[in-house]
Amino acid sequence: MKLLVIDVGNTNTVLGVFQGKTLKAQWRLTTKRAQTADEYGILIRNLFHLDGIEASDISGIMIASVVPPLNALLEEMAQKYFHLEALFLSPGTRTGIAIHYDNPLEVGADRIANSVAAFEKYGGPCIIVDFGTAITFDAVSEKGEYLGGVIAPGIGIASEALFQHAARLPRVEIREPQRVIGTSTVSSMQSGLFYGAVGLMDGILDRLSAELGSKTKVVATGGQASLVTAASKYKPPVDSSLTLEGLRIIYERNLPRARQRKEHE
Repeated sequence: MKLLVIDVGNTNTVLGVFQGKTLKAQWRLTTKRAQTADEYGILIRNLFHLDGIEASDISGIMIASVVPPLNALLEEMAQKYFHLEALFLSPGTRTGIAIHYDNPLEVGADRIANSVAAFEKYGGPCIIVDFGTAITFDAVSEKGEYLGGVIAPGIGIASEALFQHAARLPRVEIREPQRVIGTSTVSSMQSGLFYGAVGLMDGILDRLSAELGSKTKVVATGGQASLVTAASKYKPPVDSSLTLEGLRIIYERNLPRARQRKEHE
């Protein structure tokens, strides 16, 4: 049997199917708040068909969402198209990681999933850099405790802000420029966006590593991780499935509780 995991972000939604600990398929979609439960169900089943996965093989669904309006739709989709009750990563979920945040409810579900997977795979202390709508840095102690982190604007947000607030600046493709010194408006913006992200990453990692110690490991994930980390002095490994792995691990840690609840019902 297989597990469907869904990571709902503000910009992208990433889905994966695990068979045991093996990730059999992974897809990245644009997050659309206006989609219905039926549209999500049909889209996911079409993706399954393209990869030769049967919907009837799915025995569980685990979801991390930072877009609350979509939660009810995804819950309905799980029931209608898979006849399953989706497990959401929420404050009542057993994660196996202590959260040392002033208000644990403020920590995004994706950040918790990343931290669980990073500690499981790489050990601690470690720092996870996630390049999404925001660039987040999450610190995990040597004992596997979530210590907190840093949230900075993502590259896409920075690019859009320039376009929106400077009348003569266009939207540009975000990529590594051929040289630092731009000789046109577009190349100058690309240099600023790209090397600004690299400098932000390295600068924050310098400070976090100084607090956590010299043995701190760094791992990166997210849509633009490969682009930025290639120019970083840290050159951390890029783990594109880190969040999905975390969801799988958390689902497995909640299996006894889920089974007991089902038997009680």
